Amino acid sequence: MTDASTAEASAELVAEREALAPEPGFREAFAQVILERPSTRIAFVVVVLFILIAVFAPLLAPHDPLRQSILQINRQPSWDHWLGTDQFGRDVLSRLIHGSQNSLIFGLLSPVFAAFFGTLLGVTAGYMGGIVDRVISRVIDMLMAFPELLLAILIAAALGGSFWNIVVVLTVAFTPGFARVARASTMAVKQEPYVEAAVAAGVSTPRIIFRHIVPNIAAPIVVLMALWSASSIRIEATLSFLGIGTQPPNPSWGNIIRDGLSNMFATQWPIAAGGLAITIVVLAISIIGDSVRDFLDPETNQ
Repeated sequence: MTDASTAEASAELVAEREALAPEPGFREAFAQVILERPSTRIAFVVVVLFILIAVFAPLLAPHDPLRQSILQINRQPSWDHWLGTDQFGRDVLSRLIHGSQNSLIFGLLSPVFAAFFGTLLGVTAGYMGGIVDRVISRVIDMLMAFPELLLAILIAAALGGSFWNIVVVLTVAFTPGFARVARASTMAVKQEPYVEAAVAAGVSTPRIIFRHIVPNIAAPIVVLMALWSASSIRIEATLSFLGIGTQPPNPSWGNIIRDGLSNMFATQWPIAAGGLAITIVVLAISIIGDSVRDFLDPETNQ
């Protein structure tokens, strides 16, 4: 046997072993997504760090974020106030730490709700077809005619800025995108032989949807959820900056920047701190979302 034939046989054997290899488990997938790239490792550490800061905010904040003092107005950074104070004498660092709770809760909670409702609508439209598909598709098209930020502003202006209202606002803003992706993926998956075999065998529609359809369209939904978590934080900060998000005196990164903008000639630290926090978290989540997308995309995951 020549060297060429030996190499060819070895290559075929390796290909067969790879084809028969089991799918990677959660640990292997996590290692490949998070630990493979240095940038993703750093982004993951940053996100975890901010989540820990939000969880332990009452313990980490050096001062009461709502406490005002006329004697501490517009102080520059010092050992007692690391990022200075604002025009009301409130500690900027403490407000930034407590503001991470609102910003991260909205950023992580709203995409989950939007993924649930959007997937439910998209799968229903894509699998049922007919009049159901036309009605849901028209509603989705109507909502998608508005950019997410504009739609969020319209709904927030109508509902107000309470906690659950903001969750509803962000959920409604992101649901159409999830529904569109879920519908397209469902229409492709339902043509597969295993789905047609399940239908021919008389398997009930809910069982087909939750056993065969949803698991096979989960990848793009997860990618979209990871990417839009960053957009959710950005939109919540924008709403708070405009005064229709988290309402004062409760801190969020958006209204910290808004308060700092009205006092920017006295101190610039609230603007710099809030803007830097938003930038770092949004960038870190976007990097993780890109890694998840590359891992789940068969064209790039070779």
